[in-house]
Amino acid sequence: MDQLYVSSAKFLCTAVVSGLALSPLVGQERGPRVNAVHLLSSLKKLAEYGRNEEGGISRVAFSSADVEARVYVQRLLREARMSVTIDAAGNIIARRAGTEDLPPIMIGSHIDSVPMGGNFDGQVGSMAAVEVARVLADANTTLRHPLEVVVFSNEENGKTGSRAMAGEVEDREFQLTSHAGVTIGEGLRAIGGEPDRLSTVRRARGDVAVFLELHIEQGAVLDAAEIPIGVVEGIVGIRRWNVSFQGAANHAGTTPMKQRRDALVAASSFVVAAHERTKEIEGSQVATVGHIKAVPGAANVIPGRVDLTLEIRDLSMGKIDEVFAVLEQEAKRIAAELQTTFTAEPYYISHAAPTDERVRSLIERGADALGLDHRRMPSGAGHDAQSIAQFAPIGMIFVPSVAGISHSPSEDSRPEDIVAGANLLLQSVLLADSEDW
Repeated sequence: MDQLYVSSAKFLCTAVVSGLALSPLVGQERGPRVNAVHLLSSLKKLAEYGRNEEGGISRVAFSSADVEARVYVQRLLREARMSVTIDAAGNIIARRAGTEDLPPIMIGSHIDSVPMGGNFDGQVGSMAAVEVARVLADANTTLRHPLEVVVFSNEENGKTGSRAMAGEVEDREFQLTSHAGVTIGEGLRAIGGEPDRLSTVRRARGDVAVFLELHIEQGAVLDAAEIPIGVVEGIVGIRRWNVSFQGAANHAGTTPMKQRRDALVAASSFVVAAHERTKEIEGSQVATVGHIKAVPGAANVIPGRVDLTLEIRDLSMGKIDEVFAVLEQEAKRIAAELQTTFTAEPYYISHAAPTDERVRSLIERGADALGLDHRRMPSGAGHDAQSIAQFAPIGMIFVPSVAGISHSPSEDSRPEDIVAGANLLLQSVLLADSEDW
């Protein structure tokens, strides 16, 4: 994170305009800007919570590091003169009233990480949202719409907070074990949530005027093209299954090869088939086996059962179903050939979400006013915004990830790109506030 303190006059000398009425930029005129020093300092401070030896963070949801980081962010939001509450899904909700009786403009992201993650995924969008709120507070400016800054809970292990707002969380998920080693239900209670009252979190269409999320790209498109801003066209849908191959456990030394019903051989064949068959299908879909466990898992025992996960992503939920149907047939063929059985149980769905065309255009107008080059692009990663799209128009702003590295301690984004993205988020909020939704 030391790169965030590079003393470049290009962005660190940027100052907040204080005490002035704020309005969207027109052309290249001087207008409101975020305070780069404050934004980058808050990012560096946030990176202390859950910091690992590799220079990244392991701040998984519900861990002590997550709890401590949430306290820090809540303090920043109160300093930005916002009222702060925790909803039943464990989301941090900060709110400032508007001058008119209108639905709120919502901005935000998440601060939890994957195990052995980086310092930018989710955090850039969250700290930028906090900084936007602080800029408005320092300028004594009240928007027409109420402003809500949301830090969503458990994004990296199920997007619990944002999916709860869309009514997508199922009761069985509370029994799943989180990366912190506690169940999701236990974790939510530890951060102030109330799983038994999750229905109170749900928002209906019309409850939110517009949702804007700033995020690092997590891919290499913008970095390779040297373009500072991506305007997201849509977010991929995700479906996951728990897959099992059942064979017969037996002695590894006394069971002839031709008599074996090795579940791991079947599972391995399926992993290869899933990779190859998904490539053969026309389109941009992806399929991944990310976890595999052999039972009983002993060196001298033929595996009798293998459990694994299958995840498929695409911008079309129909295409996801099409790919799964192909892979299911492959699994059944493999199981029959190797005298095993195959089962697949769905356990997670995140619907594909196109961003709102009106919001895309609004973001592009803001980028043009700030003199920022931009391009439209899809998101191959899932985000909180896609659940919010179930009840509100959404827009997403991407900033480059250096070399496309993410979910790794090596994850990096340049300070000037972070500041540019935060300034565009601010402009997008001001533009959204000037319109009727």
